[in-house]
This record gives sequence, structure tokens and C-alpha cells, in this order.
Amino acid sequence: MSWHTGRLVGFDLETTGVDVFTDRIVTACVVGCGDGQPVTPRTWLADPGIDIPAEATAVHGISTEKARAEGRPAAEVVEEIVHDLAEAVTEGLPIVVMNAPYDFTLLDREARRHGVTPLTDLVGDELRVIDPRVMDKAVDPYRKGRRTLTDLCSYYGLRLDAAHTAEADALAACRVVWVLAEKWPQLRGTALDDLHAVQQQWAAQQATSYAAYLARTPGREHEAASVRTDWPFVPHQRGSA
Repeated sequence: MSWHTGRLVGFDLETTGVDVFTDRIVTACVVGCGDGQPVTPRTWLADPGIDIPAEATAVHGISTEKARAEGRPAAEVVEEIVHDLAEAVTEGLPIVVMNAPYDFTLLDREARRHGVTPLTDLVGDELRVIDPRVMDKAVDPYRKGRRTLTDLCSYYGLRLDAAHTAEADALAACRVVWVLAEKWPQLRGTALDDLHAVQQQWAAQQATSYAAYLARTPGREHEAASVRTDWPFVPHQRGSA
């Protein structure tokens, strides 16, 4: 049986911004799906403890006022997210995340910020991640156009209602990887452990290629140095953010 026909666990964050080292969680979802079982989403709304910029509110719809009035303390939310993901990992389930380094790195820094044991400290090398962004680029590298989650859903004929809500995006990511595995035999025929490892290689190659593109693009040369090859998250270094 292929990994994609078993239980998948989708994970998504909506945040105060795009800096994984300093921005905060606003909403989150961990959703189980597949394997002939019901879809089981768990969602959170956090009070991030800082103002939510208008640009972020325009994306996910959560204002500072709403987060403060209805959100739970960030430390509690982060601890519960980490717990649910760790539980899934110990059950041997893959975590599906669109652009994994963003969500996992931000969750890691939030955990450290709030004194919560980070996910990777709990599960170590047992974490297995499926990233539709990395996989799609690897199997179809020359296709033109953007590859956001919305774009992938459109290309593969999937509905994405309520985009940029954590629950909708987490579930959509699972649906995209299922379609990818159905379409590409090399994905569904690769064991989960091996697929995790090869995605690390693909992600590094893709990041290196993107950095080279930036380096030769007038006006963007300075951006090349900031491109990271880490996947599925940027490891924490002592003394860093």
C-alpha cells in the first residue's frame, strides 16, 4: 500500500507576517484525513501578543482586536499544536505541509519563545514530512507559472474554498499530495522514509537554483545570499532568534 492511501495529517499556520524568526502564530490547523476515516480538523485562534499588521489581516481575515478578544494565550496554543503533531509522528503518520520550512521553522521559534519543548526535540529524526510545493517542482520542473497552494489546486482541478484559512489550506495540501501521488508513480512508489530524504535533496537543489536566478537578475542580486537550503525547517542555533 502506498503512503498516500493511508492516513495523512495536514498542518498549516496563518501568522502575523512572513519572517519565520520573529513573526507569530495567529491561527493554526492540524487535520487528519484519508484512509477511509472521517476528516478530523483541530483549529486554534491565538492572541499573538503583538499587533497583527493590516497586510496580514487582509490575507487571513484576523484583526488584532479579534485575536485579543477571542484568541487563547499563544503559549497554550503552541503547546497544543506541538503535542498534536508529535502524537501524529509517534503514530507513524506523515505531516503534509505546503512550503514546510515556513510553518515548521515558525512553530519551532514560537515554541522556544514560549518555553515549550520544540517538536523536533520531542520526535527527533522520526518526523516525516510531505511538501506538495517541493514535490510538484521536482516532478514537473519546467511548467510555467506560480506554484502557490491556490495555483496547485487550480492546476490539478481541486477546489480551494476559504483560501488562507488554516483549515482549508491544511486540507487542500493533503488533497494536492494525493493527486500528485496518483499522477506520478515515482512518488507513490517511494517509501515514506525515502521520500522524506529525497525531498531534502530536491528542496536544496530548488533553493540553490533559485539563488542562482536571483544572483543573475539585475536589482535582485543581493537577495541570493538570504536563500536557505534547509528543509523541512531551519535548525535553531544557540544565540539566534
